[in-house]
Amino acid sequence: MSQLMGALRNASDVGVILPTYREAENITSLIAEIENLPLETAILVIDDSSPDRTAEIVKNLQKKYENILLYVRPEKRGLGTAITDGFKIFLSLKSPPKVIMTMDADYSHNPKALPQLLSSMQSGCGIVIGSRYCKGGEIAGWSFTRKMISRTANVVAKFLVGLQLRDCTSGFRCYSTSFLRVAVGSLRSQTYEIQIETVRQALSRGFSVKEVPILFFNRKCGKSKLTLAEIRGYLSYVFKTVARGLANTD
Repeated sequence: MSQLMGALRNASDVGVILPTYREAENITSLIAEIENLPLETAILVIDDSSPDRTAEIVKNLQKKYENILLYVRPEKRGLGTAITDGFKIFLSLKSPPKVIMTMDADYSHNPKALPQLLSSMQSGCGIVIGSRYCKGGEIAGWSFTRKMISRTANVVAKFLVGLQLRDCTSGFRCYSTSFLRVAVGSLRSQTYEIQIETVRQALSRGFSVKEVPILFFNRKCGKSKLTLAEIRGYLSYVFKTVARGLANTD
C-alpha cells in the first residue's frame, strides 16, 4: 500500500515533485540545493520502494526540513503514474501551490534553473518546458546513441502527434495549478509518454506551452533507468494517438 509521510506546516507557492528510484547517492544534496533557492517550496518525493534506502534518507531529511512530503509506493510503477500521483497529492492540499514543478532526481536537471522556469510562467500558460533543443539549450555528457534516441522521440512526437515544440520529452517543467486542476483527471500515462500527454492536454484546453533553454547534464551518479519497456510504452502511446486522430478524420 502506498503511504504519504510528513505534513506541511506552511503553504508554499511552488511545489516540486521528485520521482525517485535508487537515488540514495543524489537525494540529500539535491534537496539541500532546492532548499537554498530563493523560493518558497514544498518538496514531494515519490519513491517506488528503492532498494538503496532512498526513502529512509528522505525520512531523515524531514527531521531537518519542514517542507518535505514523502510518498512511498510498494513497487516501481512508472514515471507517468508517479508524476500524476504527485499532481493529485499537491492539488489535494488545503492550500495547493500556485505552480508545480517536475525534475529528475539524478542531477540531470540543475536545480538552480528552477527560478528561470518559474519566471517564465505567465497568465494563460499551462506548461513551461526546460528545453534542451530550443535556441540556447544544450546537452552535456550524452553518448551519440542516447542523443539519437532522444532526438528520434522528439521528431516522432513533433511530426506524428503534431506538437510544434523543439523538446516535447523534457521532464524539467513548471505546470500551472489552474491547468492541472482541469486536466489531472484525464491523465492516463504510465511512463515517459506523460510528457507528451500533458502538452496535448494543455493545448487542447486552450493553455499555452512555452520553452526556455536549459543545459542538460548527463547524470552524475548511478545508472540510467530508461528501459526498453518504457521506450515501447512511449512509442505505443504515440502511435495510438495517431490512430485515434486518423479515425476521427474518417
